[in-house]
Amino acid sequence: MVTFNLSGYNPDIFVLVGIPGLEQFHIWIGIPFCAIYLVAVVGNSVLLYLIIMERSLHEPMFFFLSLLASTDLILSTAGVPKTLSIFWFGAREITFSGCLTQMFLIHYSFVLDSAILLAMAFDRYVAICSPLRYSTILTPQAIIKIIVGICFRSFFIIFPVIFLLKRLPFCQIRTIPHTYCEHIGVARLSCADISINIWYGFAVPIMTVISDVVLIAVSYTLILHAVFRLPSHDARQKALGTCGSHVCVILMFYTPAFFSILAHRFGHNVPRTFHIMFANLYIVIPPALNPIVYGVKTKQIRDKIIILFSPKGTQ
Repeated sequence: MVTFNLSGYNPDIFVLVGIPGLEQFHIWIGIPFCAIYLVAVVGNSVLLYLIIMERSLHEPMFFFLSLLASTDLILSTAGVPKTLSIFWFGAREITFSGCLTQMFLIHYSFVLDSAILLAMAFDRYVAICSPLRYSTILTPQAIIKIIVGICFRSFFIIFPVIFLLKRLPFCQIRTIPHTYCEHIGVARLSCADISINIWYGFAVPIMTVISDVVLIAVSYTLILHAVFRLPSHDARQKALGTCGSHVCVILMFYTPAFFSILAHRFGHNVPRTFHIMFANLYIVIPPALNPIVYGVKTKQIRDKIIILFSPKGTQ
């Protein structure tokens, strides 16, 4: 008879390894991680400050952008500080409740980011394809309903994962070969059948994100069709410039995220070190680059940043 040494349904401590195979380089890997995280925190904080303080930026697109900046701060802060503590101080232990909290915040932020990008695509679609109806469609009440709706949708998609993990009995092996807690990585430490975890963790979030991607693609197809029908060259350039920043952010967000999700489910031949490095990209790179892309590509924000950081005498 085979017996399992169980730790019960609520283990006290998990151990995060970091990046397996690169432990001797953790100190050096932490330097670019820290630099990128600081860029993300400063960039998104400046973006939030400008949107809150400048009345000229109190428009639907910038409200969605402020929500994106807030979510990016949560996404990066949920993972990077703990990762740096592993790299620099060897603080690898994390409590079970802390692990669940970190996992929820990272997965919730990812799904919410996807929904925000869809909302921003809808905003651009209305602005370019139905400009005369823009203010009547995207009223303050409509914006509040959209924001509340996507926040609740993301919450109800990810929240069941907590109960799927809490129901599992865990073995004495509590070492997670990762820099942060994520659903399937934690579930694989269980001695029980985790089929439900695997299929829920893969099918529900990815189908939600795929539906977002499809709707975003449809929105931008209609936008491009409308843009190239504009009679004015300047109007076409302005519309393409605005949409270009959105497309850059979308590609930066979805590419590493989809690779990480698919590699976890199907990439059995993908080296674990490469997989974990890539998984870390989508919690540090998009949050750092989003404010830079919007700051450079969006004239209203670029002008406000120049004024904010210019010496008083040169304004």
